[in-house]
Amino acid sequence: MGTVTIGVSIAVPEPHGSLLQERRAGFGDPAASGIPTHVTLLPPTEVEDSALPAIEAHLVEVAAAGRPFPMRLSGTGTFRPLSPVVYVQVVEGAAACSWLQKQVRDASGPVARELHFPYHPHVTVAHAIEEAAMDRAFEELSEYEAQWPCTGFALYEQGADGVWRKLREFAFGGAVVPPQANAPAERDSTPAR
Repeated sequence: MGTVTIGVSIAVPEPHGSLLQERRAGFGDPAASGIPTHVTLLPPTEVEDSALPAIEAHLVEVAAAGRPFPMRLSGTGTFRPLSPVVYVQVVEGAAACSWLQKQVRDASGPVARELHFPYHPHVTVAHAIEEAAMDRAFEELSEYEAQWPCTGFALYEQGADGVWRKLREFAFGGAVVPPQANAPAERDSTPAR
């Protein structure tokens, strides 16, 4: 048996995903074409390929306990100088992402692992490229906005060619997506019981 490198993430849907992937490539990031636009829940992790069925079963349980939630991206941030990354910020849905990643990496589960840095949900738009290009990414996407209802996450495997490919999607157990926070609140006309 061999090992595989997996990751778990929330895909940024279309048209936002392709647009940010194209922008990342345009900033000169050579990894852009092989990495679908995403919010990481489990960073690249090497596992025995024989562990994949147990990992999938664990992710089914995590998804069943999760509920859809609104995701909103707005503006840019950076981890520099600690890490050479420019990202689009997750300004709504961050708490749900944090909860999910803890469940995915739970100590009793098949992909328990420590992180090198504290978890901070984000969408990478430039990584380990020239400083001038990192600055350009930070500036040019500073007013970027996107939002969507997050209804699940996916398991990915990194191929020998460095490209990340989706193995399976996991839908959350709840069917109701809460309204976006900036949408006008609807009045509930249901009488109290």
